[in-house]
Parts: sequence; C-alpha cells; structure tokens
Amino acid sequence: MLELSDVSVAFEGTRAVDGVDLRVADGDVLAVLGPSGCGKSTLLRAVAGLEPATGTIAWDGADLRGTPTHRRGFALMFQDGQLFDHLTVARNVGYAQRLRGLSRAAVRAEVGDLLDLVGLSGYAERLPRTLSGGERQRVALARSLAAKPRLLLLDEPLSALDAGLRVRLAADLRRILVESGTTALLVTHDQDEAFAVADRLAVMRAGRIVQEGPTAEVWAAPADPGTAAFLGYPHVLREDAAATLLRLAGRPPVPGAVVAVRASAVVAGPGEGQPATVRSFRLTPDGARLVVDVDGVGPLDGEGVPGWTAAPGERVAVRVDGGGVALLTPDASGS
Repeated sequence: MLELSDVSVAFEGTRAVDGVDLRVADGDVLAVLGPSGCGKSTLLRAVAGLEPATGTIAWDGADLRGTPTHRRGFALMFQDGQLFDHLTVARNVGYAQRLRGLSRAAVRAEVGDLLDLVGLSGYAERLPRTLSGGERQRVALARSLAAKPRLLLLDEPLSALDAGLRVRLAADLRRILVESGTTALLVTHDQDEAFAVADRLAVMRAGRIVQEGPTAEVWAAPADPGTAAFLGYPHVLREDAAATLLRLAGRPPVPGAVVAVRASAVVAGPGEGQPATVRSFRLTPDGARLVVDVDGVGPLDGEGVPGWTAAPGERVAVRVDGGGVALLTPDASGS
C-alpha cells in the first residue's frame, strides 16, 4: 500500500502540493483528477522521488524519505512514452529484463506475453517511428510493466492522443491494469479517462485534495460547487430554484438544498414537462445542445430529444433525469 501523509511540495515559497493525504491499496488504481496547474504532476513526481517533499511518503509502512528514485520499485510512464526510437519494440519492452540479466529466451518469452497483454502481438520487430500514437503508448505501458513495479505512476498517459483514441485506449488501459494486477496512481485532467480507468478518484484543486472516494460515488455526489463544476455539472442551484429542480427530478424536498445538475439530465422537446423558453440551440454530431430558461428554475444547459430542432424564443417542455442531479451539502463553500 502507498500511503501519503501531509505531503507538501513548495517552489520558491509557493506550495504546489499542500498537505495531501492519500492511500492506494494493493491492486487498486487511484486517479488524481484536476485542472492544469493544480499540482497533480508535482505530487506524482514527489511519490517517484523526483521532487523533494515534506510529510511522509510510505510503502507498506516503510518511509521512503531518502530512498532514491531507482530504489523505490516504482515505474513512471509519461504522456509521450519516451521510447528508444533506435530500438525495436521488443528491445524497448525487454530493456528492464536485460538489465536484470535474464537470458535471451526468458526475455523473449516475457516480451511476447507483455505484447499480447497490450494487444501488440506481432509488433516485436517494428520500430517506434512506424507506430501510431496509441501503439507507442501501448509499447510504453508494456515496457513499464516489464519492470514488474510494485507501483505504476501514470502522468497524463493519454493526453497526447486524439479524443476517440483516448476513449478506446482508456478502456484497454483499465483492462491491462486489472489483468496484470498492477497497483497504479494516475494523474489526469480528463474526467472521462479517470472514470474509465480508476477504482477511486481524488479531485485536486490548488494543491489540495478536495474529495476522495470510489469513482462512481465522487461523480454522483461532488463535495462542493467547485468540484461539481469541474466534474461536468454546469449549474449549481439554491433556494427556490433548487427546490423546483428536485421536484422535477422526482427527488424528495430537502430544506436549504444546494443542487448541481448535469446538462445530460435536462432533456427538452415537445410534449409534457416543465415549461421553458429556448435561449440557444445548436446541432452537434452527438445530438442537439441547447440552453433553456426553465420556469421556476432559470437557465440550464440541456439536450434536445433526437430528431427535434428549435429556435430561440420557442416554448418547449423540459424533463429532468434525477440520475444527473447531485445534492451538495447546504454549507458547501467551494467556488
């Protein structure tokens, strides 16, 4: 188990990481999710021993203070993969085994197994420059796993890929980590990537962890308005507007409720529902997106029913899916 207790990292007196407490259990994948500049990559580098930190970074109860990077038993995978372009895929993946002095036959067998695991069987003799971005990242992952790390550190591993490939490779990354039983700490700014890969999620803002828990629970119940906004809830409602939205979502009333709502929870179109006025409407490859001024609530981002179009000023009906509505604590102060 990785345990962080009151870990801080400062640069010229400014704290990039501020009093972080985290635990990663054996076999778990924890994602630290936050915007650029929040300190997540600095935290990862501190765990790797690449940045000096205060507090305690421990593995299985043993304090790693003073333990150099190469003796921590961790592997660090960056977003660009950092492959050796002059070596074949097989020699990239087998680099760690050769350093351990394994025989050629043992290296060949391990490399073959790892390439099968990451879906690159038959790529052993290819050079990295002949591969796509996604294939290069698979090679980098196989090379990291070849080192048999007790902890795999992943620094924005998919951020350099296009959106469609990120989605596919995130699912593969989850499968590979589970099948290999690898304990991993992932840092990313991409909510979809974190949700697809991680067992647990820690949301980081301005150097601090503001919420941590099972991924689905954090998604469903953000700790405060600032966390809700980062996790894809564009509106936070209070007072009468919150009460009306809870009613529309079929949720029981809660005195003093603060409510966050996802755009996907608000569906507009003809027919029955809460009256609303269209403020804006646009078609996207994924369907209609609009802003509606909902009677008794106010402006909300939403989606249109399939095959339907509307113009600004048009009166429509809105329905709210309770699954996309989060109840925040009444005194939540995040911004």
